[in-house]
Amino acid sequence: MAKKSSKTKGKAPVKAGSSSSKADPLFPSKPRSFNVGGAIRPAGRDLSRFVRWPKYVRIQRQRAVLYQRLKVPPAVNQFTKSIGKNEAANVFKMLNNYRPETVAAKKQRQRAAAADAAKGKGKTANVPHQLKFGLKHVTTLIEEKKASLVLIACDVDPIELVLWLPALCRKMEVPFLIVKDKARLGTLVHQKTSAVVALTGVNKEDESQLKIFQDLGMEKFNKNSDLVRKWGGGIMGLKTQAKLDKRAKAVAVEEAKKAASLHR
Repeated sequence: MAKKSSKTKGKAPVKAGSSSSKADPLFPSKPRSFNVGGAIRPAGRDLSRFVRWPKYVRIQRQRAVLYQRLKVPPAVNQFTKSIGKNEAANVFKMLNNYRPETVAAKKQRQRAAAADAAKGKGKTANVPHQLKFGLKHVTTLIEEKKASLVLIACDVDPIELVLWLPALCRKMEVPFLIVKDKARLGTLVHQKTSAVVALTGVNKEDESQLKIFQDLGMEKFNKNSDLVRKWGGGIMGLKTQAKLDKRAKAVAVEEAKKAASLHR
């Protein structure tokens, strides 16, 4: 026997305007998107605090906080006292004229010198003054007192690479400056970064400018006794500072009560 097909008739759809009330102007409807990056949080709120930053960023920030919290010895703390922005701009403007030769420029100069020697023109001009870089090379120049001015980067990592360099400059009486930063020094010498650069001499027109920078280095770094005595760090966080202030106020109140009881 064939089965009877049972078809149930569905209810007719209810019109939207028939049963639902009109929209309330005091409480307007605000549709929200719950997709990624949607309107789960109020619009305009800064969510950078909730971002999981890359590991190298977290290490940088933790290191900066640790340098504030821990007591930093004077030998390390002096690298936070770099020269100002305007002074650095003047120094780098002069040093930009003494950038080392590129490989192509050096080959061209040597070929020209060889051609002059072949023609019998005699001795050619000396190699122009240029920046010296490389930790070992600059150290040798300082020990031999050939360096006129030494620039040390403030952000060398590990810091032990240049930690002893200011002491050597002071001992050999070679003026030095601590500048920001190793990438900027590297740009001068056609490298990505450079921990230290040195000048052995300048042209006649720049001698007065070099003398100004030498005096600046002697005043701010070589003969500055605070740099070799003053410790850094020891700065607590806001919560700890508030707790210590609260404790100090409580102690002061107790002392005042004791003093008042003794005077009775």
